[in-house]
Amino acid sequence: MPKIEIVDTTLRDGEQTSDVSFSGQEKLSIAKTLLLDVNVDRLEVASVILSKDEKESVKRIGEWAHKNGLQDRIEALGFVDFGKSVQWLLDCKVKTLNLLAKGSKRHCEMQLGKTLEMHSEDVRQNVALARSKGLAVNVFLEDWSNGMRDSKEFVFGMVEGLKGSGVKRFFLPDTLGNLSPEETALFVGEMAAKFPWTEFEFHAHNDYGLATANSLAAAHAGAKAVHVTVNGLGERAGNAPLDETVVCLKDKGGFSVGVDETQLYNASKIIEAFSGKRVSQNKPISGDNVFTQTAGIHADGDKKGRLYENELLPQRFGRRREYALGKLTGKASIEMNLRRLGMELSGEQVKAVRNRVVELGEKKEKVTTADLPFIVSDVLASGENGKKASIEKCVSKSGLGAKPSARVRVDVFGKKFEETGGGNGGYDAFMNALKKISKKAGFRLPELLDYEVRIPPGGKTDAIVEATITWKSGKSNVFKTIGVDSDQLMAAVKATEKMLNVVAKK
Repeated sequence: MPKIEIVDTTLRDGEQTSDVSFSGQEKLSIAKTLLLDVNVDRLEVASVILSKDEKESVKRIGEWAHKNGLQDRIEALGFVDFGKSVQWLLDCKVKTLNLLAKGSKRHCEMQLGKTLEMHSEDVRQNVALARSKGLAVNVFLEDWSNGMRDSKEFVFGMVEGLKGSGVKRFFLPDTLGNLSPEETALFVGEMAAKFPWTEFEFHAHNDYGLATANSLAAAHAGAKAVHVTVNGLGERAGNAPLDETVVCLKDKGGFSVGVDETQLYNASKIIEAFSGKRVSQNKPISGDNVFTQTAGIHADGDKKGRLYENELLPQRFGRRREYALGKLTGKASIEMNLRRLGMELSGEQVKAVRNRVVELGEKKEKVTTADLPFIVSDVLASGENGKKASIEKCVSKSGLGAKPSARVRVDVFGKKFEETGGGNGGYDAFMNALKKISKKAGFRLPELLDYEVRIPPGGKTDAIVEATITWKSGKSNVFKTIGVDSDQLMAAVKATEKMLNVVAKK
């Protein structure tokens, strides 16, 4: 299978997303994750700017890459500024300059006020200067897609004028996200055929929602690499998403890609946390719900013969299939969820539980796997499958200038435990008290992965609060619990009580 490189530009283009700014430590962590865990081929880490903090952040990445033999995989965007960008990169120990040049006649004439010949000569001088200082140079042809539409002679002249200059690669950006897959294939194909002496890479933007499709078309037409960002971050509608692009190149394009797919979800979650931009639950590959079957007929088909699976198996991405509980739930969905909880019911009991789940779903109530033991207990009017643990008391104290504390009493299988704890907030104090109780009761608390609080739109101070907490038990068992209350802390406490009933053991 032909190899195609993945160039990630989350730290440069992705940071152009409105209201996104990564700290220096976050940038270093992202660089390590993408290069060492995800294994992208190269990383564009920044644009050359005057900010002292930005320079220090890039320098930390450059020094780390130098120490670990990864300098050839680190790049930064620089400008035709006759040495300023070159020195900036040298100071930061970055050895590859992605030189921004004009890829359309309109940009060259209207923004720079220069002719093709004048701009081409400026670029050649900057390339020569960078190479004399030991830098590798790629040229980024800004607005290339519009240049191919309006003035191919200009685009061809720019590339031809740099022949023999030592430029390693040319980047072909669809700067405004205007292209269709057909146009992308046509234009990239023309470049590859006309200039076989160099390599081209495609840089997609997603204004029409075609960034992934265009990247696939570019690869088929001869591009040697495509540029992506994690979660599709980027200016306006963003860039081609890393996860979707990788999967489409492999499954639909037949290309060999060096990315470790099992790390894509983890990278998505890291960028989600650092950027503050939530990933849609139905986003392909990395959305929380994309491996969740909702319709009962789908769960039944999977149970009988894996009839509703495609190549996008959750195990491929280090995840697992889920079966949603709601108004469309069927018998098979109930059985599969109960099996994961280690619970077995008769056919009639399963039917009764399903009816109650459907009833709750029709009222738009959220039902999770962790809710099932309570539903079972309620439906069967039996203590056998009822609560294993209940939080009988939670008194939290906090105030301005005072350290938060909590006193908690928990009943675990009829045995009561009470402890106090302190922390950085009311919930932290509660959890610290609960940790003491869990040790006495003989069970281990899972790792808290995410804590989300939601109130209805337009909600006021007395609004109902919904706390959704994501937990991880063991190496791969990730589950969510939900609590609802008019008090934010108590909503989280209720969600935690449901967690206890998943993990508590006699």
